[in-house]
Amino acid sequence: MKEITDIIRSYEQALISGKRMALATVVHVEGSSYRRPGARMLVTDDGQLTGAISGGCLEGDALRKALLAISQQKNKLVTYDTTDENDTTLGVQLGCNGIVHILFEPIQTADADNPVELLKKVSAKRQNAVLVTLFSLHSRTGAQPGTCFLHLQTDDLVTCNCTEPEMYDQLLSETQAAYQRNDSFFKSFDNQSLTGFIEYFNTPPSLIIAGAGNDTIPLTEMASVLGWDVTVVDGRTGHATRQRFPKAGKVLVSRAEDVLEHITVDERTFVLLMTHNYNYDLALLKQLLTVDACRYVGALGPKKKLERMYGELEGEGMMITDVQKAKVYGPVGLDIGAETSEEIALSVLAEIKAVLGRRVGLSLREKLEPIHNRSDQRVDYTREEKEDFLCAVQTTMP
Repeated sequence: MKEITDIIRSYEQALISGKRMALATVVHVEGSSYRRPGARMLVTDDGQLTGAISGGCLEGDALRKALLAISQQKNKLVTYDTTDENDTTLGVQLGCNGIVHILFEPIQTADADNPVELLKKVSAKRQNAVLVTLFSLHSRTGAQPGTCFLHLQTDDLVTCNCTEPEMYDQLLSETQAAYQRNDSFFKSFDNQSLTGFIEYFNTPPSLIIAGAGNDTIPLTEMASVLGWDVTVVDGRTGHATRQRFPKAGKVLVSRAEDVLEHITVDERTFVLLMTHNYNYDLALLKQLLTVDACRYVGALGPKKKLERMYGELEGEGMMITDVQKAKVYGPVGLDIGAETSEEIALSVLAEIKAVLGRRVGLSLREKLEPIHNRSDQRVDYTREEKEDFLCAVQTTMP
């Protein structure tokens, strides 16, 4: 979501300056690629790039393709085939041994539902959403409808720019499937010879940091870089200030007993107890253990401190189940040898990201399967189709 936020910011600045723009989106990948479907880059007519569609090797050529799309005011699907490591036809060598399809969409700024405006709706509120991008994989001259369908789950609102009205019900059905799967996928629409990238957007992680000490500052800064929603809360008015935490979305002064009245806790909410005030952390832990939606509570400090907290709560008559204890991570963070506040922040955020992605934090070299999940992303190509892809790239190069 951080990339989308940056794109929206650049888009709004370009509107003020009267610049023309195009949005480049990775819509499909075969084999390996640095970026996966959903990666985006905004290109302005003066060559400014926001976001990324590769590790840097495609951006130069993509800039030329984007400027061509702006000039012609037409959606274009460009294919980069790097399965032949010795092939330098494209002038780029990705070293990823994959086929990458990138859709270039000129932005019609007068259109209130252009692709970037749809992205603005996705990020406007804290809710899940599904965005559909339609493209033709097997025909270089085929229609490329582009980003054309959005569903916001909580509001139950639909924005549809499809030129084929009969596709509305099909796309709406696929959005419901995305919510059920909690994931993105691809869908072929045979009658229209189109492929749909059914892109599922989860709400960004919400990080609640109880504690406004100096060790919290690098946490808020790093989490902000990741695009997470950050709230800092503390009972000390001299510590919980906007001046100390400019990168936090919210800075609250509250008693521990009242914290949950000021925040919303859902399954994407992660709470850190690091006030260095035992009684404050204890009071907040007592409440969080009873909130079913809360799936992660990180407790700073040694394990003995956490065991003492459990003991005191049980001494007050509270029954703490194994399920409740399973969501408490104490000592908090991954074992990376962290010592400084910055290193501890890295350790903590890495653990949260691992929990968020349902991982255990192993080194990637220990993985036996591919790094990225490639389910529902495979399309089998004939030799003739691959030749068409390469021909399409060559004929669209300026």
